[in-house]
Amino acid sequence: MTVTRRAFLRGTGRAALGLTVGFRFDLSGFAAAAAAPEFAPNAFIRIGSDNVVRLWAIRSEMGQGVRTLLPMVLADELEADWEKVVIEQAQMGARFKGIRLRTSGSGSAAGTWAPLRKAAATAREMLISAAADQWQVDTSTCRAQSSTVVHVPSGRKLTYGQLATAASKVSVPAKPRLKDVKDFRLVGKPVKRRDALAIVSGSAVYGLDVKLPGTLHAVIARCPYLGGRLVSCDPTPALKISGVKNIIPVRSGFSGGVAVVATNTWAALKGRDALQPVWDKGPNAGFDSEKFMSDLEQSLSQPGFAIRRSGNAQTALAESPVKLEAIYEYPYQAHAPLETMNCTADVRAGSCDIWVPTQAPEASQQEAAKLLGISPDAVQVNVTMLGGGFGRRLQVDYVLEAVEISKAIGKPVQVLWTRDDDMKHGFFQSPKIEQVQAGIDASGKPVAWLHKSCGPDLSVLGLPTEQERKNPNFYSDDGMPWGLFDNPYNFPHHAGDFVPVQSPVPTGPWRAVMYPSTVFARESFLDEIAHASKVDPIELRLRLLAPGDVLDLKSQKINRARLMAVLRLVSEKSRWTSPLQQETGRLWGRGVACNVYSEDCYIAQVAEVSVRKALSDIKVHRIVSAVDCGFALNPLGIEGQTESAIAWGISATLGGKIHFKNGQAQERSFADFKVLRMDQSPLVETHILQGSEMPGGFGETAVPPVAPAIANAIFAATGKRIRRLPITAEKMQNASAVSSTAKESFSG
Repeated sequence: MTVTRRAFLRGTGRAALGLTVGFRFDLSGFAAAAAAPEFAPNAFIRIGSDNVVRLWAIRSEMGQGVRTLLPMVLADELEADWEKVVIEQAQMGARFKGIRLRTSGSGSAAGTWAPLRKAAATAREMLISAAADQWQVDTSTCRAQSSTVVHVPSGRKLTYGQLATAASKVSVPAKPRLKDVKDFRLVGKPVKRRDALAIVSGSAVYGLDVKLPGTLHAVIARCPYLGGRLVSCDPTPALKISGVKNIIPVRSGFSGGVAVVATNTWAALKGRDALQPVWDKGPNAGFDSEKFMSDLEQSLSQPGFAIRRSGNAQTALAESPVKLEAIYEYPYQAHAPLETMNCTADVRAGSCDIWVPTQAPEASQQEAAKLLGISPDAVQVNVTMLGGGFGRRLQVDYVLEAVEISKAIGKPVQVLWTRDDDMKHGFFQSPKIEQVQAGIDASGKPVAWLHKSCGPDLSVLGLPTEQERKNPNFYSDDGMPWGLFDNPYNFPHHAGDFVPVQSPVPTGPWRAVMYPSTVFARESFLDEIAHASKVDPIELRLRLLAPGDVLDLKSQKINRARLMAVLRLVSEKSRWTSPLQQETGRLWGRGVACNVYSEDCYIAQVAEVSVRKALSDIKVHRIVSAVDCGFALNPLGIEGQTESAIAWGISATLGGKIHFKNGQAQERSFADFKVLRMDQSPLVETHILQGSEMPGGFGETAVPPVAPAIANAIFAATGKRIRRLPITAEKMQNASAVSSTAKESFSG
């Protein structure tokens, strides 16, 4: 089966992606192989005679709470005592062979829900059967409860530990009975994170906490120029630094360079400072991101690829009495997780052990094996906690650096990226220029919608081949770009186009991937239409979603009624129609935006902001979110993800941007790459519509509406329309008070 880019990025357990997906249910094999008195019906569950229930989390924990969520599903279906459950992290190896461990695309809950329930229900029924056999009663008279099987008529009880040996010999049920949703004790309820104490107390093990005997430490001097290379490097000055042991050329990663290996990180850093490598600047030494964005805007004149077509948008636009047009800009962004990239590797003859905070253990194993020329089975990848991922840790460049260095020195090594390395040498959010046009009839109704997106593909996933570029449906068949292809609104005449224009900057998945730029443009422009049409922005959206039908895009279906429901809920909870507080010297406004994340998560947000009358600062006071992600497995997790995504979105909206000049990234730290500080954080309210649908992935859902909601609120407060991110005081002061470029004044 062909793997589409959309399927790869979404990466749920429902997609066919070879080793990256699928749950192996060779349950009888697990049971037979288990050593008595342990009950091991599958890879996810182990129950010992001591009555300890061990549950394995099969996704990487990077702050999203997955090490609580997935075991929670297992424990509830298994009827295990949650307070006594021990949670383990799944690692690469024979036990999890064929089971997807990759964490991406907000797919952890949606992709594991059904398989984990089946695994736990199978174990539960085997335990009940073992107890019924021992008591010589019918299984229908027994029930599982809090790691115990109870014979209801007599009140007799046996713990799971007491049944472990017998259960391991029971035949595996082909179709285990799943619990009724109403009987869940944990799922659907707010459950606190099991690892919270370990995280705040410092006992949780992250990548840099790994300490192996004899480990050396390395940092790398990387080529600062996009596409440049090392010409020469005299190791002598660095080797004079106390503690420096080796100077190693490194060919792995995005830019390559020279590694300084030392007995401690400080010595390695001082050794790197002493190096004077000579670089060939390569073909991109003159690259300037500001010029590239200007060139992107010029590229809007190109025809591009047709993404959406209905009616005749060009004709309808030409015939409309009111025509609106605007151009929006979304810049390069860094991932900038709190924990920078790092990896510990120990390469020995014919084998390799890796300890790494990664979203992609399968790729780490496969690429390390390829680099070393050994079998993947000889590479053991141990996944630690991740101090943030956001898509950055889907690439394994930093893993291969550690493997290459360890092989060269014959010792275990821990590679550390500094914050400067992290800002300049990873991959970045793809920038976009978005052009939107609309035709409005005499009654104020939008009848034509034309949206053209222009920017680079995600280069780290591989650029389209020449043959693929000849296919006019190459992007639309794949449902891309997100937010342009799956625009949920009902316009009589609709045209969407994408013009791919590549740059030398490595680009790849960033939290919410393609949605941020397209949703920023779409939801901001809808606000412009509402203003021009003198219609309330929420009411306009509801009209464009009426009658609440299902939009069938073949590759996905969008339930407009669900989006209407969250819009109505956010209107109520934000007190949308009530007057805002007044404060001397400040202007206040509310703005709304909404989106559907890959058909299964629906969200609407309202932002409340204030701006100093002199337009010298912006303060986001409150963001209210209404969400429908189907069956919300852990409402506390949804709230946490929303808060995290809003902080991420505000950072990109008001601060974050990466500039390139002379072929080099200019930002170096959080001092010049602005992120949200605690004293700038708004009040965040999350309201959940608990649905009966399958659970949807939620990790990225709350990011895209943030920027347009804030921009729309700023317009409501000041009359200034900001279309280029980040939004700054200078841009507000220089912005025109005109809401959009109108070819004719609205006369409705």
